[in-house]
Amino acid sequence: MTRSTPLLMDMIGELISSPSVSSVDPALDQGNRGVIDLLANWLNNTGFDVEVMPLPGEPGKANLIATLGSGPGGLVLSGHTDTVPYDEGKWHTDPFKLTEINQRLYGLGTSDMKSFLALAIEASRGLSATDLKEPLILLATADEESTMLGARTLVNRNSLRARYAVIGEPTGLRPVRMHKGILMEAIHLQGRSGHSSDPSLGISALEAMHTVISTLQNWRTELQEKNQNPFFAVPVPTLNLGHIHGGDNPNRICAECELQIDLRPLPGMDIQELRGEMRRKILTALDGTGIKTRFESLFDGTPAMVTPGDAGIIQLTQQLTGHTAGAAAFGTEAPYLQQLGMETVILGPGDIEQAHQPDEYLALERIDPTIDLLKQLVNTICVRGDHLL
Repeated sequence: MTRSTPLLMDMIGELISSPSVSSVDPALDQGNRGVIDLLANWLNNTGFDVEVMPLPGEPGKANLIATLGSGPGGLVLSGHTDTVPYDEGKWHTDPFKLTEINQRLYGLGTSDMKSFLALAIEASRGLSATDLKEPLILLATADEESTMLGARTLVNRNSLRARYAVIGEPTGLRPVRMHKGILMEAIHLQGRSGHSSDPSLGISALEAMHTVISTLQNWRTELQEKNQNPFFAVPVPTLNLGHIHGGDNPNRICAECELQIDLRPLPGMDIQELRGEMRRKILTALDGTGIKTRFESLFDGTPAMVTPGDAGIIQLTQQLTGHTAGAAAFGTEAPYLQQLGMETVILGPGDIEQAHQPDEYLALERIDPTIDLLKQLVNTICVRGDHLL
């Protein structure tokens, strides 16, 4: 790593200062090229072979793949460059300015998860390709917080190869080898408006949505009775009724209503099968009501993830951290890296309790242990070229 690479805190500060919100709401959605260009500039002329991969149909968005060394195998250190939207007016500091208070680094993306990208660069400082028996790859992706388009593009292009991967999502420096899947769906109902004084003049989409909600709640109970995994803190699949909107005035029969839901299945539950089952149950419940139903996939879904407990990367990270690999309720890009053939573990310095909320922070005490951990992983896998058993 050359002297042109900024100091660690400067890198974190610049990443936080470069807005890169991703959202399913077009009004909030932003590009991530500012972050990608920072990373590319820092990694250029350091021995890394840097590729910027534009995303299809998304000007201003890209992935970055930076490779040091060559050959089969190797290690990917992966992080996403985007953040969720922020609650304006609820932060005590500027979300786009790195601020240190009481041994904490505040800013949007400090915990989830821009800081990890800077820490990965810092851990590789001083390395050259001649030091490595297997390659070290730094991966930065787009739109993890919304559509997973960055990770899906990697899979579609089959453009990344390595033996092992570490995703630096916030886990409190404890390895995670299993997480739930996620899908998001909108259910649109169309009835017929009319004067509220005579129900026969219309068909209420709002009352029909009551039927839909009852159907979903009953289905959720069925799913939770049939599917349980004690490895998770919440050992059952969850279904959240997250957003509803319908009607326009109290004295009109509601003609249209929309419900948005979030479903988080356990490993072993197929997302597309669940989506099909949910739609069939709703259509059956509304049969003969005169309601027109339209389904919209807000997010096609990310499958659940499992890396076996005896996998090499799990055994190594357990040994280095002193913690048994656990499970998480949140989703990550791990299933996509697994599709590309990598043994994958989720392991990062932040805490999920700090993510997606005002005053997000990363504790300073996590900085040095993370760098040391990443150096040990790089030394074992890339420098020594050990094949983990």
